Amino acid sequence: MSAPPGSARPGALAQLSFDELGTPLRDVTFVVLDLETTGGSARNDSITEVGAVKVRGGEVVGELATLVDPGTGRLPPNIVALTGITTAMVTGAPRLNEVLPTLLEFLGGAVLVAHNAPFDAGFLRAACERHDRPWPRPPVLCTARLARVVLSHAEAPSVRLGALARLFGTSTQPTHRALADARATVEVLHHLLERIGNLGVQSLEELLSMSREASAHRPPERVRRRRTLARDVPSAAGVYLFRGPRDEVLYVGTSGDLRRRVRSYFTAGERRRRVREMVELAERVDTVVCAHALEAGVRELRLIATHRPRYNRRSRNPGRVWWVAPTEEAFPRLSVVTAPRGPALGPFGSRRGATDAVETLLDALPIRSCTQRIPARSPAASPCVLHELDRCRAPCAGLQSIDEYAPGVRALRSLVDGADDAPLRTLADRIERLSVAERFESAARDRDRLAALASALARSQQLAALAALPEVVGARPDGRGGWELAVVRHGRLAAADVARRGTPPMPVVESLRRSAQTILPADGPLSGAWAEEVNLVRRWLTTGGTRLVYSDPSWSEPAHGAAAWEDWARRARPVPLGSPSEITLG
Repeated sequence: MSAPPGSARPGALAQLSFDELGTPLRDVTFVVLDLETTGGSARNDSITEVGAVKVRGGEVVGELATLVDPGTGRLPPNIVALTGITTAMVTGAPRLNEVLPTLLEFLGGAVLVAHNAPFDAGFLRAACERHDRPWPRPPVLCTARLARVVLSHAEAPSVRLGALARLFGTSTQPTHRALADARATVEVLHHLLERIGNLGVQSLEELLSMSREASAHRPPERVRRRRTLARDVPSAAGVYLFRGPRDEVLYVGTSGDLRRRVRSYFTAGERRRRVREMVELAERVDTVVCAHALEAGVRELRLIATHRPRYNRRSRNPGRVWWVAPTEEAFPRLSVVTAPRGPALGPFGSRRGATDAVETLLDALPIRSCTQRIPARSPAASPCVLHELDRCRAPCAGLQSIDEYAPGVRALRSLVDGADDAPLRTLADRIERLSVAERFESAARDRDRLAALASALARSQQLAALAALPEVVGARPDGRGGWELAVVRHGRLAAADVARRGTPPMPVVESLRRSAQTILPADGPLSGAWAEEVNLVRRWLTTGGTRLVYSDPSWSEPAHGAAAWEDWARRARPVPLGSPSEITLG
């Protein structure tokens, strides 16, 4: 047994979790801005007053306020009446080109906050364009939109700044003067942040996402209020279970960050009708923290199969797949079954897929297609039309003995086991002949059938090879200088753990092997394992830089298996048939 290769370089930084990658709200600098203008058009009107307040961690760290001479002559009377700013007040005030550099410096590196932020941000962006200043593209937070998401309509029928200031009892009341309105907006912002903190929102990214809900499709009130279900969900890889009023499991899912995923169900981004319905029924969310993504995927699969949640559409019955297997009789035929006892081709997700494979195999193998049971001694039926067409030797009529019939069955088993792919070559030769004869439609049909059969065989052989192994141990780099570890027995995950950066991996591997679940193989091509789980485990073992630490016996796949045909199968379907060379194996 060999240890996993060396760890990451000593200076490598550990990968951060989602919450660490997100910016905690306590560390965010907000610049709350209010502009007074000569009108509502950022293109045609001008700024008359700027008020801005810089806050961080709930504390005011700076203010900026100035009147601005718009250079337009007399101010509109309606603006004078609304704001109290007169033409005399702005005459002699600094022009916008003088104010703009200071304002942009004040804003630098902060989140721009405003009540009705599209208005203020639009005027500021237009000012940058007009005066050849680059627009810094700050994150923008609109307190009006945020209020629509956080507050119910009954609590806040209006989200105008004055209405919210009265609702929260702010010490500064808005007066349509820039600095006073900015100060009032700061207090409204802090009250809204208190509300969303109770809903578990802790990062800037989550806050901005929540504020966008109002401009998208706001989730129903009963959905938004269930955000508290995600409050204690950890930021870790694992499985989550939504449970209903009778403690029944409504839905099972998996994520590399449980907290982030569960919270997403309570946002406007989640628009699926059935999921919204499920969230409205949910009473709590349970979680199962897992060592890594493979364990989470396997646990999800098993939990879905156990609970059969009504809101899960896939994997509710992972054992319900179809196989193609020979019948147990003197003259075996191909049968579509759900629980084969010996070697079989599959799994197929539908009965139709398995039936199509049977039809293709019958074109390549001398196996009877009739369904009658033929006695081993003295068969006496009458030959059917297939005998007249030279497509059957008529064992039903005693014209073919058991020994004469047996090579076709052995060829089937050799094909399924990956010992001999001669039947696939027979089908490929037939496609070549059809193409040479310019029977392109028939060649295309047979090409697609052969491609489907080759893919099914390759998948079947790959899964069976893994399921046959008593034990395999894999180690995958975790991206943080450590290793994700998995013990697999007969295609099933038996144990999972991690060796953190700086921890020698092999003692962890040995401990994991000793404590791993004992799995006894059962009958069938996958030793009793679910095909979906074996496929999940195999994908983890063969991708993402996973290293094979241990295998008993050595893990190998058939030398003459259908995997050699996978490239042909991938190229076969999209290639138009126009000449013989386009459908050959070469």
